[in-house]
Amino acid sequence: MTKAVLAESQDDEQIIARVTALDVGKAELVCCIRVPARENPKKRWQEVDTHSTRTLSLAELANPLVDLRIERVMTEATSEYWKPVFYLLEAHGLEPWLVKARDVRHLPGRPKTDVLDSVWLCKVAERQMLRPSFVPPRYIY
Repeated sequence: MTKAVLAESQDDEQIIARVTALDVGKAELVCCIRVPARENPKKRWQEVDTHSTRTLSLAELANPLVDLRIERVMTEATSEYWKPVFYLLEAHGLEPWLVKARDVRHLPGRPKTDVLDSVWLCKVAERQMLRPSFVPPRYIY
């Protein structure tokens, strides 16, 4: 399921121009990508898509994110499901941020569906309204 739209931006200044947010579950994740529109810099191009959490599918997700020069990937800490996604994106040279579910929950306007949640988290990421959690390096020497 892919849904791409051109969304009007309410802000004159986006703090982070190229962001992605992931709502990660056990079997699948919902990915929202927001980047500046080519035709009009006051608009944002947004795509929402669902992917499997299998390794091959995650690699297929990471490659377009690298091609789009995504600056930050926000992922909400959900059980242990975030780990393979986080480390695979990091291995592709992206900057994944893990945010605490508690911090996300306290922000007003949080929607209830996975699709709306990923879009909302992406908009929050653009404005840098959350801090990342500390994630230790995969290998500590």
